[in-house]
Amino acid sequence: MLYRKSLYLVTDSLKVDQRFQKIKEAVEEKLSCSAHDMSHVMRVYNLCLHLAENEDLDLEVLQAAALLHDIARVKEDNDPSGKTDHAISSAEMAVPILKDLGFPKEKIKHIQDCIASHRYRTGDDPKTKEAQILFDADKLDALGAIGIARSFVWVGRNNAKIYTNADIEEYIKDNLGGDINGRIQDKTKHSPQIEFKTKLKFLTESLHTEKAKEAGKERIEFYKNFLDRLEREINGDL
Repeated sequence: MLYRKSLYLVTDSLKVDQRFQKIKEAVEEKLSCSAHDMSHVMRVYNLCLHLAENEDLDLEVLQAAALLHDIARVKEDNDPSGKTDHAISSAEMAVPILKDLGFPKEKIKHIQDCIASHRYRTGDDPKTKEAQILFDADKLDALGAIGIARSFVWVGRNNAKIYTNADIEEYIKDNLGGDINGRIQDKTKHSPQIEFKTKLKFLTESLHTEKAKEAGKERIEFYKNFLDRLEREINGDL
């Protein structure tokens, strides 16, 4: 269906369809990580609706996938083995919730595919328009002013560094398992600057929609300018 933005843009409640309110409540019960809390989920949800405007897609699939995409984030964070991928686990955890709410089998599968492919480091390329929009919305929320704010929430939560003057190639070898897209092994060694150099500055290359690419370029420039100023101030420049 051709989606035009109307009453679907929401923040504190999901009044259009009670199923989505129930999904939201189920997700709230599972999330506690402040950098990936319910406010992140709702920002991604609303970004999805902006990106979906005037697109021919299944809005119900997109709404459900956006709400459920990070439901396993705490599970991943609490796994010391590093083997849990929250995108894959979230897709699995979504099934009983969606079944209980009466979603048909084909929609559940589509929602799962969107969730499983939303993560940058998973490497599962989103295939459908709904999956691509969810991917783009999630990446936009890691950039710009909100991306900066979230990065320092992450620093505080993980006792990481606000700034690190590290050789990136050596860092990738020592703390990312030799792969620029590898999982962070020691979070206390990480910093927003390193995250930008190893991931964030490349995000616009992976975005799918023109709206997201345009917004992403502006947000990356904002983030870069902030880090440049931070480095000057760290070094004692006036």
